[in-house]
Amino acid sequence: MLSLPGRSRSLFARRERSRRRLLAGVDLVLWGVPLAMILLAGILIASTQRQADYADWYQHWITAAVGMGIALLLARLPVERLVAWQWPIFGATVASLLAVRVVGTTALGAQRWISIGGFHVQPSEFAKLAAILLLAGVLGRHPVERPVDLLRPSALIALPWLLVFIQPDLGTSLVFGAVLLVMLFWSGMPGAWLLLLLSPLIAAIVAGTVPWGLLAWVPIAAWLAWSSLPWKRLGVAIVVGVQGFFAALTPWLWMNVLQDYQRDRLVLFLDPAKDPLGGGYHLLQSTVGIGSGQLWGTGLMRGALTKLRFIPEQHTDFIFSALGEETGFIGSVLVVAGFVALAWRLLHIAGRARSDAESLLVVGVGTMLMFQVVVNINMTIGLGPVTGIPLPFLSYGRSAMLMNFMALGLCASVGRRGVSGSRPGKNRW
Repeated sequence: MLSLPGRSRSLFARRERSRRRLLAGVDLVLWGVPLAMILLAGILIASTQRQADYADWYQHWITAAVGMGIALLLARLPVERLVAWQWPIFGATVASLLAVRVVGTTALGAQRWISIGGFHVQPSEFAKLAAILLLAGVLGRHPVERPVDLLRPSALIALPWLLVFIQPDLGTSLVFGAVLLVMLFWSGMPGAWLLLLLSPLIAAIVAGTVPWGLLAWVPIAAWLAWSSLPWKRLGVAIVVGVQGFFAALTPWLWMNVLQDYQRDRLVLFLDPAKDPLGGGYHLLQSTVGIGSGQLWGTGLMRGALTKLRFIPEQHTDFIFSALGEETGFIGSVLVVAGFVALAWRLLHIAGRARSDAESLLVVGVGTMLMFQVVVNINMTIGLGPVTGIPLPFLSYGRSAMLMNFMALGLCASVGRRGVSGSRPGKNRW
């Protein structure tokens, strides 16, 4: 049996220890799941462009490489240094959203992009991360322990939310709302208050669909106010008044605030066959494409509906339909499992964070990503309206890709400097 000389064995052992130390510092879930999805997404995007007169699928990988480089740099930066710059970052973000209203580029009926050097940058994507950073810093110093504590974070998020909503971009504006609510809850807000904050939306939906349901919902909201608010009688009166106000305001909001295509999207997902060649076309073709994949799929680059481009904007918002057709039920479940693993990893990092602000930052990023995952997948399989929310790491989009990697870089920084053991949760019901 051959044996290595002593010097060679020592050199080999040192290299092996160095390799193990390098791998020990790599978060395989935090980086591995997104990179695997990006590799798959490049193939799926190429499949959607087989019959097109252009091919830019490779730019998905190029953008991911640039984003990965930025993320690795951010992972080396202590988050508290970035939190110290939260106000200038937030101010620059609001200024960019205002600039969209003046010099923005219009496409697909919305004014959301700024053209810089031939590239279309979408400031609303970066505004999500800036808002998370600001909320993390504010809630880390001022947790929600009294109803009046809700005013500060709600007022801060209102301006970017409004600027995004009027672009119009209903999907991204919903992300702001989801991030705010979950970060408030994580900062210590009681769960009953979370339901009370959602109660105006619930009242509006009930009033617009089954008005008689208000007879059941309003007493529930009043009971939540009585059992959780410090000033019970006044709290009940305010909550009941708010329910009535939004229930009465719903018809006006429906006709005067929402655009025609937004109203169609919110209604047609219930029965897309009512307008099969118009507002319901995306949903019908998407569900047909996913269903045609059956258990194992048709194979990558072999999807017939994907090749013939039956589904508009498939490489962006409807990339999950290409995934379902070409990889089938098994491939779709594996991708969903990957997102679940990523969410679990982010929660683990948040639980080990050294400070409340860092923990809130990771929770905000996790909420942003997973809310988009749930809404996008439900949209493509016909369980939700078309909202224009992309699927993280899979949908084609430079701004979204760069922002997602920047968010992961910040989470990696928190995880790298995290303490051993779990921090006790501050939220309560």
